[in-house]
Amino acid sequence: MEINGVPLHPLVVHAAVVFTPLASLAALVYCVPSWRDRLRWPLVVLAAISLVSIWVAFLSGEDLRDEQFTGVVEPLAGKIEDHEEWAEKLRIGVTVFAVVAFVAAWFHTRTGAVRVALGALTALAAVATLVLVYLTGDAGAQATWNPAG
Repeated sequence: MEINGVPLHPLVVHAAVVFTPLASLAALVYCVPSWRDRLRWPLVVLAAISLVSIWVAFLSGEDLRDEQFTGVVEPLAGKIEDHEEWAEKLRIGVTVFAVVAFVAAWFHTRTGAVRVALGALTALAAVATLVLVYLTGDAGAQATWNPAG
């Protein structure tokens, strides 16, 4: 997949790298009771954009690998494989994060144990997503900018 001769993957990765941390940070702030009402819908929108951008980045990355990186030798092949493994974990992690964020927004007015449990799950999913997006991005950057090292 290309846009104007440029592979789609490096283009869409920018959206994933911007919107996924924003969604995660919005989720963490959403867990603060005084911010819940203000961040409900921004969280839903950011989580949806993050989910779509991560999936498009993942699928376009597979396409890019199949088109341009078959038969690559070490050490680049190992770095690409490392990036792919982290991307698979990130894809699953962001999907779980988005579902948790959507459920938290759906049950926004709940109180008591449900609210506490959803807040804890939302915060946990947000932190896990931040870690995964960092590790995936770092692995991709190492493959791109330090392929021989």
